[in-house]
Formats: sequence, C-alpha cells, structure tokens
Amino acid sequence: MIGFGDLFWFLLWIFYFTAYIFMVFLIIMDLFRDHALNGWAKAAWIIALIFLPFLTALVYVIARGRGMAERNAAARGGGVPETDDYRPSASATPAADIAQAKALLDAGTISQGEYEALKSKALGNQYFGA
Repeated sequence: MIGFGDLFWFLLWIFYFTAYIFMVFLIIMDLFRDHALNGWAKAAWIIALIFLPFLTALVYVIARGRGMAERNAAARGGGVPETDDYRPSASATPAADIAQAKALLDAGTISQGEYEALKSKALGNQYFGA
C-alpha cells in the first residue's frame, strides 16, 4: 500500500519533470527563434540539453534570459501599444453622437426609430464608459 509520503514525493517529482519538459521546449523554441545564433551553436545547446539537462537549462536561462524574453515579445507582436495611448477624441461624446444621428435623420438616411436607438445607445455609453 502506498503511503501519503510516497504519494507526495511522486507528485513532487511529476511536477519537477513537467516543469523541466516545459523549460526544454521553451529553450528549443527560443533557439530556433534566434536568428543571430548560427546552426552549430544551436546544435551545441541542444546536445548539451540532452547530456546535461538541468545544468544546461539553468545556464541558458541565466545567460540568455533577457534575449529570450525579447524574442518572445517580438514573436507575440510586442503587445498592443495602440491601446496604451488611447484617448477619446473630442467628437466621441454623447452630444456629438446624437448630433450626428440627428443630421442623418434630417437627411433622411435613417428612420425615427433608428435615430431613437442611436440616441439611447449614445446616452447609455456615457454611463458605462464604453
């Protein structure tokens, strides 16, 4: 019968092994993402990962961690900078939206029901921050 201590150590080893496999895949993905590193250096890192796995992973993260993060950010597109500088324009007010809808109603482009819907949407957006 398996005891609690044996189960605990088994689960701990499973966790460490899973974390190691994840780290190896991250390192291999980063190696092939790095265009500045030549093929022989990539092969040397992979061979070192096979023969000295934990030491190589530790050295790789210490030596190339910053570049690893930069390449990962570049592969993801570098974030979403256009939302960082978002400022609503002066015309993005409920009054401007209602005036635009009124102009469309007067021009005959939209019906009275559509005008009322746009008006209620503009007033609703004022209170909910959209």
